[in-house]
Amino acid sequence: MMGLFSLRHKPAADTGGLGDTLIALRLEAGDVAPAQSVVVVFNAGGHSRRVAAGKVACEQGEMAFCFHPGPYTVDLVPFASAPEWGLRLRFVIDAPNPRVSQQRFDLYLYSETAGRLGLADFAAAAGMALQAELAQGALDLPPCTSLEEWHAFRAGLNQLMYTRYGVTVDDCVPVDLGDQIDFATILQSRAQQAAEAERRAAEQKAAANAAVSATPTAPIEPHIGTATPPAAPAGPQSAQHAATTVNAPDVANAASSTDTIAASTFVAATASGRAAPTTATASTAGGQVPRVVTAAEQDARGLRRLFIELPVLSAELRLLTLPDGLPIFQQHQSLLLRLGMAALNVNTMPSLAWAAPDQPLPAADQVRRSAQTMIAQTALDETWSLLARLQLADHQQWPQLLDEADRICANLETGLSLRRAAYIERTEPSL
Repeated sequence: MMGLFSLRHKPAADTGGLGDTLIALRLEAGDVAPAQSVVVVFNAGGHSRRVAAGKVACEQGEMAFCFHPGPYTVDLVPFASAPEWGLRLRFVIDAPNPRVSQQRFDLYLYSETAGRLGLADFAAAAGMALQAELAQGALDLPPCTSLEEWHAFRAGLNQLMYTRYGVTVDDCVPVDLGDQIDFATILQSRAQQAAEAERRAAEQKAAANAAVSATPTAPIEPHIGTATPPAAPAGPQSAQHAATTVNAPDVANAASSTDTIAASTFVAATASGRAAPTTATASTAGGQVPRVVTAAEQDARGLRRLFIELPVLSAELRLLTLPDGLPIFQQHQSLLLRLGMAALNVNTMPSLAWAAPDQPLPAADQVRRSAQTMIAQTALDETWSLLARLQLADHQQWPQLLDEADRICANLETGLSLRRAAYIERTEPSL
């Protein structure tokens, strides 16, 4: 009986700011979701179901998120070179669509968030996606935009936000952010980021040189298979990688355990004049503390996203209505086949930390291996944006968009192939 009085109650989840500065957060069994919110429960296989607000009940292996449908208002900067000009976006999270098995926003919560989804983090991610689309020409927002050009831009933006994040844009108007921008702070932040990038590159080069100098020299015999793989066309060069394999669910569990890491690694410049930092944020009792994201965390998070989202993306592409003609059909089938092979490649991806059984991989090579995962993750984001364009495209636009899909798949395949390339120990010739 005395043991009953010694039970320690788990502190209740902090739902303050939900619907204002906080979009969603993870809840544990027994927590109470506030009124006007929606609870999403994910089972061990990643399938979701939405339940009414109240006390959360989770079975073994399940996890629950709570989100407020909004509305929310954010200021996005479409052009990094003009931070004084922005777009004020008002969006909501709609009721579930009965025609799909899993809602896109639920997939975004499960795949890309790590415990909490703040409004600032979501605005930063949406701003980065918008800047990427404008930079690649997928969206067009010229100076002195006409009414027809604005309507075309709004249609593309609405489809991008719904396809990529599962939110519905209610309103979008241009705003002048000049009074809120501190240009001196922006320039200082950019200079600090450039210096930090140079310092990290110098440290990685020094570590690689130290690893080479510590390796005992041995004569090299000529062999055809000893050449290093070529560099990726859309990213940094890659060295050799591991040969042992791990299960993809283990990668997913390893990445999902970092619940205190912020959802977005890349943060765009906001209306307050803060530039994009290169660190993630960890939630603490005292507020947001900068935290450097390690190569292992980036790699695990990227592989987890690829493992979860590639099958869903392939299913969405299968539902598209194709134009008449055999060439379009053949290109579409080839795209689906390549995405399926990429998903199989992710499911059997080698471990990051090991070059071979009982042989750890050097830290510099782990960083290079993680960089290849980031290339594949960037290609995944571009594929979601391409899906939004395909859903709005007419028959004349399909050949050009399929050529774009071929380029994206090539980057995806290159990143994954260099991520799993076998590690070959560096040696120097001796006389």
